[in-house]
Amino acid sequence: MRKTILPLVAALFLTGPAVLGAQQQPWPSDGSAANDTERVEAEIFQRTFEAIRDYSLDSMADSVLWEKAIEGLVKELDDPYATVLDPEEVAQFQEDSTGDYAGVGITIQELNNAVTVTAVFRDTPAEQAGLQVGDRIVGVGDESAEGWSVSQASSQIRGEVGTTVEITVERDGLSEPMTLEIERDEVHVPAVTADRVFDDLGYVFVDRIARDAAAEVDSVLTELDGARGLILDLRRNPGGYLDESLSLADLFLERGSVLVNTKSRTPGEAGGTREDAGHARGDPRIPEKPIIVLVDRYTASAAEIIAGALQDHDRALVLGERTFGKGVVQTVLPLPGDRLIRLTTGEWYTPQGRSLNRPRDADGEALEGQGEPTEDYRSVGGRTLRGGGGVFPDMDIAADTLSANEREFMEAVARAEVPLTLRIHETAFDAAQRARSGEGPADIGPDVLQELVAELESSGVDLELLDDSGVKDYLLWQLRVAFFQRLDQEGRSLEVRAERDSVLAKAVELLSEAENPTDLFAYVAEREEAQEGSRHR
Repeated sequence: MRKTILPLVAALFLTGPAVLGAQQQPWPSDGSAANDTERVEAEIFQRTFEAIRDYSLDSMADSVLWEKAIEGLVKELDDPYATVLDPEEVAQFQEDSTGDYAGVGITIQELNNAVTVTAVFRDTPAEQAGLQVGDRIVGVGDESAEGWSVSQASSQIRGEVGTTVEITVERDGLSEPMTLEIERDEVHVPAVTADRVFDDLGYVFVDRIARDAAAEVDSVLTELDGARGLILDLRRNPGGYLDESLSLADLFLERGSVLVNTKSRTPGEAGGTREDAGHARGDPRIPEKPIIVLVDRYTASAAEIIAGALQDHDRALVLGERTFGKGVVQTVLPLPGDRLIRLTTGEWYTPQGRSLNRPRDADGEALEGQGEPTEDYRSVGGRTLRGGGGVFPDMDIAADTLSANEREFMEAVARAEVPLTLRIHETAFDAAQRARSGEGPADIGPDVLQELVAELESSGVDLELLDDSGVKDYLLWQLRVAFFQRLDQEGRSLEVRAERDSVLAKAVELLSEAENPTDLFAYVAEREEAQEGSRHR
């Protein structure tokens, strides 16, 4: 599923002008021609509002008309990232951007027709109260949770900090449901996961550039101390805060290095612009260690700043696909009624001057014929870099694609309206629970695969397709990835994922042979020379 692209947020909150009322008095004039023009235009807007309100065949309340006026103003900006957020959207935006919310600290998912606890975060009220992975929520407070969706359960469990909630759960091994009283608190969902993988390589996945993401990466770098090299995975990272992205890039670059250049509108000045640069303030955390950054078409905004800065300074090799190309700064301003407006107020450039903004229409679609790649940029060390919108990887590696039989299988699953991903996670979850209790093996075997195949067949999927060896291998791979994730064995899950994740597999291959960044760039140079030679034979 494609993630929503988070804005590159300039952490700026200003007091905005008051909203005009329908009975606003005429615009005052100081006698200047410019002010007179503004006065006339303001009166035109006001009279138009009143005419529609009083005479339109479809009668609408003032509040509805103001909503439409606001939507029209934002739409006519031709800014694909501009929007006005209502209070509910503001709350979701803040949670996405910070990872903070008021609750108990669990992840829930609908598995086997029950709202099931699939993760309990450390040092949270849920862990302290004794909630466990696998608990099935059957009641919240005085209400039965029978037939509830995940969103219904979540809305009932969350609440104000300091208040309590009673959660009733069924647990394997207990004959009766048990009720736990839990005091809600501020919960932080980490943006970073990390592990040692593939014979002592460090792997760091950054989900979003949320508040404290840089501190979280700093912390895991300590845990990964001594690793031979580092994989920084920014795939599907939608971005986040500008200042947080600079702090994260700062962890890897020499003090004083330029991290980003920005060109933005000077607030309140027509045509006024200002330019700023961000610089590294500390010493690099892992100097001389080879680093590979993974990106894809959904890597955007603040995540692109990090990839672009490390690439420009020859600090990391970038693998994967051309990134999204959201090279703009957005400012978030408060509005009355607990709303926010998000506006594009500037552009950012990599340390070597590449604008990574890819032109898009009002719907966010890339404009054909614009943003074509150019090769007129150089890294600090003299390597050729491509500009034109988005970060172009040093090595283009396409994501894994399905075989013909696998595509046919997926189409059959869709026709049968079978939620395949859910079925895989249910089967893997059950197997992981058996492994946790010591009643099942430490890996997925043929019996678990057959369990999934039988369920898919009973749901209407063609048995002939299910008997295909390639399809079975694909399902087994998916099961094993999910199984080790459920057991919190992220490193093992990644090792399985690399069997079909060509980008991750290439990163592992390169880091297994490289002792420093120079070795990585030498490999790419040799590869390009070989390709160039083959083209001229």
